[in-house]
Amino acid sequence: MSFLAAKLLGKEVKDLDDNDIDDLLASLTAEELEQLSNEVDPDDSLLPPSQRCKDQTKKAPTGPLNRKKLLEYLERTAREQADWPEVKPYEPGLKRGKIWKPKEVPKPKSDDLEIELDLDDEYEQALGTADEAELVDLAAILGLHSMLNQDQFHSSILNKGQKIGDRFESIVHATKPKVLPLEPDNDTDVDKTLQQIIDNDPSLKKLNWNNIRNISREKMKRLFEGLKTNTHLEYLSLANVDLYDVSAEVLVEALKQNKTLISLNVESNYLSGSMIRDLIDALLTNQTVLEFRAANQSPVVLGNKIEMEITKLIEENKTLLRLGLCFDVPDARVRITEHLQKNNDRIRLRRIGLEP
Repeated sequence: MSFLAAKLLGKEVKDLDDNDIDDLLASLTAEELEQLSNEVDPDDSLLPPSQRCKDQTKKAPTGPLNRKKLLEYLERTAREQADWPEVKPYEPGLKRGKIWKPKEVPKPKSDDLEIELDLDDEYEQALGTADEAELVDLAAILGLHSMLNQDQFHSSILNKGQKIGDRFESIVHATKPKVLPLEPDNDTDVDKTLQQIIDNDPSLKKLNWNNIRNISREKMKRLFEGLKTNTHLEYLSLANVDLYDVSAEVLVEALKQNKTLISLNVESNYLSGSMIRDLIDALLTNQTVLEFRAANQSPVVLGNKIEMEITKLIEENKTLLRLGLCFDVPDARVRITEHLQKNNDRIRLRRIGLEP
């Protein structure tokens, strides 16, 4: 029976008014209030355990606490106090205690049934004298592929024969990768091809400046200015050339004036989503570009608004067949895929004469 229940004498707290409770608390002694507090107040879970316990020491301290002297006393006592006596003293080279030995587990009896084959003497003699490599070949011929590893299976299929000492449990060794030479650097002469674009050279139909990182912005702008009046260039590839929005603004104007360009590749550059949208918008002027690639830009995310604007622009383009862009919005991916498929179907129908 708790202290509070003993004071109420069977009465419940809700049956008492505030005055009765105040009178009851006023009549309690300090010890009774402490006991009541322990019964009513729960522990504060927000406090660490070291701070939840109340100080129950009633003795007054005999002196101030000196932490340094306390640590020195504990260290000195630990050094001077003798070690506990060992039951068996330590001797070098002597093993104390028992050495654990695992119990011998009886081997399970084999449940495999011995199958006796009725073979001719010739076959029985051949199998009896065959080595394990020949048995591996025989297992492959009989279709027992689960008994072979991958190298043994392919060797038997190609009639290469098994390696000397090859067994059923042989380990498959990894094949060494072929050392392939590095791809050579792009050896395109930037200055020469730039002058050919400006001079409208009819022999230059494809221009590949991919992976040439030291092209200045001035040369980029001169290239795009020359592209405005060029009537022979059909393929322009500018992947990984450090192309920025400042230089690409001239490319937007060039796409609006050029009528011979078929393929444009500006992948792996630093074009923003709004600049890619402007480039696709510029393709609507003449609608001669069949392939446009602009994936893997430094701003990875285009944004929902830009993606939907690009989708509407592509749906207005009746000639674009291939697009290299990554979209996060599922609706944009589906609509663009369907529209590009319609453009390809339109060319097929025109080729067979079903559409003018």
